[in-house]
Amino acid sequence: MDALKDRDPAHIGAYTLLARLGAGGMGQVYLARSPGGRLVAIKVIRDEITDHPEALARFRREVETVRAVRSAYTANLIDASLEAAPYWLATEFVSGPTLSQAVGERGALPPQACRGVFAALAEGLAAVHAHGVTHRDLKPQNVILAAQGPQLIDFGIARGAGQTALTEAGFAPGTPGYTAPEVLLRNEVGPAADVFALGATLAYAATGRPPFGMGEAAGVSYRAVHEPVDVLGVEPGLAALIEACVAKDPSARPGLGEVIARCGVRAALVEDPFYAGLAQLAEAVPQTPAAGRAGAVPQTPTVASVAGPAMPPAYAPVSPHDLPTAGAAYGYTPTELSRPTQAGRRRGVLWLAVGAVVVAVGAGTAFMLLTPDDKKDEGSKAGGGAAASPSASKAVKSPAASAEGAPAYAGDKIDRVLWSSATGECQLPPEERAVEGFMGSISDPDAPSETSQTHSFGNKVQVGFRAGGTTGAKEPYYVTVSVKPPHDIDPDTGKPIEGILSDNANIGYLSKPVDIHSGSDPTSWKYVTYPDDFHSWIKGKPQPSIPLTNDPGDWTVEFHHIRTPDDYTSIMCDGFTVK
Repeated sequence: MDALKDRDPAHIGAYTLLARLGAGGMGQVYLARSPGGRLVAIKVIRDEITDHPEALARFRREVETVRAVRSAYTANLIDASLEAAPYWLATEFVSGPTLSQAVGERGALPPQACRGVFAALAEGLAAVHAHGVTHRDLKPQNVILAAQGPQLIDFGIARGAGQTALTEAGFAPGTPGYTAPEVLLRNEVGPAADVFALGATLAYAATGRPPFGMGEAAGVSYRAVHEPVDVLGVEPGLAALIEACVAKDPSARPGLGEVIARCGVRAALVEDPFYAGLAQLAEAVPQTPAAGRAGAVPQTPTVASVAGPAMPPAYAPVSPHDLPTAGAAYGYTPTELSRPTQAGRRRGVLWLAVGAVVVAVGAGTAFMLLTPDDKKDEGSKAGGGAAASPSASKAVKSPAASAEGAPAYAGDKIDRVLWSSATGECQLPPEERAVEGFMGSISDPDAPSETSQTHSFGNKVQVGFRAGGTTGAKEPYYVTVSVKPPHDIDPDTGKPIEGILSDNANIGYLSKPVDIHSGSDPTSWKYVTYPDDFHSWIKGKPQPSIPLTNDPGDWTVEFHHIRTPDDYTSIMCDGFTVK
């Protein structure tokens, strides 16, 4: 756990915050104390996604699920606030390391302890399934090795039998390496998928290695569908049970009762010396907020108990996006992804070096990489003409007005589009057809005449766009460009959230909207430079962009037709790789 930061509130509802436990795409998780002295874990939705209906629907469903599943194997719901921001839920605080943390510190579990954890988690899943709920995100980060036995946490994407699915077509819930093939291929979620995740989780516990290797999410998921699980060096009987649980065909997997029986447990897990030693890895709990913390203003305590009237049994279907959950509520060592590795090159990829960083720019269909002859002097700076400069663009203030008809900025929103260097494509098509003859480019602003496959340049990327067709007066057509890092970014550090390398589900950083037909020649190129001309806009306030080197991996570039700050749709997508 980490000390509170100045930007954290002193209280959430009636609870006094003591420390940070973890973070993820959905929100921040805190350790807190009730007025009566009880320790709780409070999950708070991030401010920037509270305006998204699908985020709130998912959060309300999580509260429903945690309230319904009251079990010795789960952290039970204590309190929640669902009527107004900040939205939060409080569960029992479970002291202990995550399975991921424990393996990271002590290495793979010996066979006896591994079988005990296997059987206990199978019992826990059986209890969850008995409530008509599938967990859908079982992994080492969501298992707490408590003194009383393993506990399941984070039901952020769990689903009850009667609940409406909130996952967009084409996106599977769960974590790469722990998500079953039928979920990845057909989005078929059921108890057998939890058995697959259980087997993958125990493969990690038994080997100390991710069950299907490390790397980018697409590669890990491919191996989960097509390749065997890694059980090299595992005791044969235990390896056979793991392999049965991760069978590619869900009908071939054992039931949880069979898993428990095959574990052959003969003694209480808490009496196992190795397990007891793992449970003692729990961090000391602070009794008061970290000393020296300043700037936090206590909120007026208000308690919104969940013991009142029941919430509606179902919510209207929402679309299109499935948000990532907060991951491990108590912090963890990542197991499913490593720092991005070099993807296979393909024809049409331009490699650019950014100091110590290499940027690979994909040349997809309908997307052109500029040569010196294309650029000439015909283009204009899309952020504000020839006088625009990086220093000027950084001094951005929340706009009160804009030119007539021109959106002042592009607001933040959820966006699951990702570009992959492995395919050279984005995994989803544009949302609308672009204006006639639209073209985009990614180039080096510091070496416009360089045409070699590999060259050095500064820590910037220039993005250009233009409309085709005939010259002459044209109707305004406003374009904004989004540049998205590969992973969710911690606003405090400007880097991926520590311990989590989850795919970025936000829009990223956006340029100021510009009329593509502006200027004396409506077909001339317009340019914006990252990071100088890009910000994220949260509730009308700009947040600075991060350096490229802060998040190595595949970055996504999208071009959007924008009508208002909250109404814009993608018209083209490509990307580049930072190494």
